[in-house]
Amino acid sequence: MTDAAILPLANAPARALDRRDLRTLALSALGGALEFYDFVVFVFFAIPLGHLFFPKDTPAWLGQLQVYGIFASGYLARPLGGIVMAHYGDKLGRKRMFTLSVFLMAVPTLGIGLLPVYAQIGMLAPLLLLLLRVVQGIAVGGEVPGAWVFVAEHVPVQRIGFACASLTSGLTVGILIGSLVAAAINHRMTPAEVLDWGWRLPFLVGGVFGFFAVWLRQWLSETPVFEAMHARKELASGLPLRQVFEHHLPSVLLSMLVTWMLTAAIVVMILMTPSLVQSVFHIEPARAFLGNNVASFALALGCLCYGWLADRIGYSRALLLGAVGLLVCSYALYLDLQAGGAHFIALYALAGFSVGVVGVVPALMVVAFPPAVRFSGLSFSYNTAYALFGGLTPPLIGLLVTHFGVLAPAHYVAFTALVGGAVAVWSMTMRRAGHDTAHVVD
Repeated sequence: MTDAAILPLANAPARALDRRDLRTLALSALGGALEFYDFVVFVFFAIPLGHLFFPKDTPAWLGQLQVYGIFASGYLARPLGGIVMAHYGDKLGRKRMFTLSVFLMAVPTLGIGLLPVYAQIGMLAPLLLLLLRVVQGIAVGGEVPGAWVFVAEHVPVQRIGFACASLTSGLTVGILIGSLVAAAINHRMTPAEVLDWGWRLPFLVGGVFGFFAVWLRQWLSETPVFEAMHARKELASGLPLRQVFEHHLPSVLLSMLVTWMLTAAIVVMILMTPSLVQSVFHIEPARAFLGNNVASFALALGCLCYGWLADRIGYSRALLLGAVGLLVCSYALYLDLQAGGAHFIALYALAGFSVGVVGVVPALMVVAFPPAVRFSGLSFSYNTAYALFGGLTPPLIGLLVTHFGVLAPAHYVAFTALVGGAVAVWSMTMRRAGHDTAHVVD
């Protein structure tokens, strides 16, 4: 299905990425990294937030559960931001929403860094934290799908895989920045200093990052695809999302399934594993964060490699290859941890690179929808699936570890990898049968 992106190449002149393309990709990736740092840094400071934003007599496990619940609320709010911003992105232009989303992320991130804690204002503290987290979710719900559409519509059709993967790589760099900041603060400050004021630093810095990203996006131009549709008066009439429901439900299903694999790979292998290796496998914090830094860097490289590969062998084949790699590397990492973690750093790096298969996912989704409803179709599918699976994954993994043992995270990631592989096989089968329904930017 999605490999149909290859079909029109005979009619579209092939060209390499030029200087303007590379500038657009670089600015988009840098802005995305800074914004995604704002969204994920919350999880790296879950322990001090649990102590500070709830009563002192709250059991540690309950405080952590409540903080993770607030963290999950950002995922649950993503569909709202995605639907609204995508609607106007399909109607008014990609760039406007691309800039608005990063501004909406900067404001609440700065606000979290300035919040009074429970000891100062009581229950109002966690409620304000929840509110700001919801606004973050709304912002990222418009940012990520909009960014993928934006870069895909700026480059030649033969480079959509690499363009989307470069943006995804930038987003993962945001995770790396968050991990490095957390490691630096925990290394240079005592636990008492972190609880006193150190926890505020990453959010204050994130707010500054966000406003810098807003400034960066002033240098970007509207996508040629949207400008051409506007000139030809081919923009979606009525509600773009209604057209998605009426004509593109198979593409919605495909996008939601591959997003499930993406959420498992990112949330479990990158965001949750540093905490799991400490609490379940008793790896010291410094080594856990070092492993996460190495894995996040490997993930950024993996995204670029898989994006490059997807443009050469097809999106579905690259997805299938990557899904197998993700399954194997997830088990290798957790089996080693179960045996004592002697090769933790090296295997975590390998697992991080295998998670780079998520770089193929946005290209699959971009070409699954026609340009007139692309932003709305991709945004609804991706954000709804991410809200469902991303929000439920942290507590689900906790339950699975309790009832099915320490390999439960690997079992879960492996299952979603099988889902991704099944989507790839189905897509290739449909293409051979002549039932392609994918759409490619003009």
